[in-house]
Amino acid sequence: MSQPRIGLVLGGGGARGIAHVPVIEALDELGLRPSAIAGTSIGAVYGAGRASGLTGADLRAVTLDCFGNRATALARLWSLRPKKFADLLSSGLGLGQIDPEKILATFAGEAIRPTFEDLSIPLTVVATDYYGGGETCLMSGDLRRAVAASMAIPAVFRPVVIDGRVLVDGGVVDPVPVGALPVEVDLVVAVDIASYPEPAGGKALPGALEVMFGSSQLMQQQIAATRFARNPPDVLIRPPVNHVRALDFLEARSILAAAEPSKEEAKRRIGRLIEAHMAEPVHTLQPPKKRRWLALRPPRE
Repeated sequence: MSQPRIGLVLGGGGARGIAHVPVIEALDELGLRPSAIAGTSIGAVYGAGRASGLTGADLRAVTLDCFGNRATALARLWSLRPKKFADLLSSGLGLGQIDPEKILATFAGEAIRPTFEDLSIPLTVVATDYYGGGETCLMSGDLRRAVAASMAIPAVFRPVVIDGRVLVDGGVVDPVPVGALPVEVDLVVAVDIASYPEPAGGKALPGALEVMFGSSQLMQQQIAATRFARNPPDVLIRPPVNHVRALDFLEARSILAAAEPSKEEAKRRIGRLIEAHMAEPVHTLQPPKKRRWLALRPPRE
């Protein structure tokens, strides 16, 4: 019997998303190529990279090239600052003024293919329709713009407009999009990096940004739990990166180190699942998992 078709689902959670890399490496080391990928926010970034043909080792190298050197990463960020004083003041001292397409181009560069049609693996990128009040699944057209929309964290990045919809971070409505795979698969492997806030640096109270991102993580945990109850993945991996703050990208090396045990966990659990699946008699096999098609609201007039 041939190997089952694997659907890989990568969740949102800011810098914690660097922990997706060891799980992708685990699949590579097992000799498993995903048949379909779905991603939200930072999960869309890594999902697009994998669907573009990069291996887990490639994604690790790109991550360290972007964030492994603090001085280089800060210089890149500085180049993206608002150039006009009016822009700085137009939205709460620059809040939400960073263009996510520019930051994606600056840090990901050519690692992500230009369009969905260029991909070697089918991919769904999940974003949030700000005015429509629901999730939008993007599966064709401009891939880089779609990923930018999915990662457009409110109050950090500008929203992105696609086909008349104003789109923001997909994690707002679907932090781990287990129901959004673009094609049918046999087994679903999901990586959940959202977590509950933890005290940092011995401080009694969190700062304003910590409260904003921590509250978002709390909501995402509740949303994900509801989604998992309705549409559970076959393997759910939660890397031990709760201590990582949403914008701690400069801690890439320590995040990768903290998430390293997840590689062996993923290899062990996925390996057992593959063995069990291939050992089942043909007549007892379950039908492949179908994607839960999402109703997309038309843009408002």
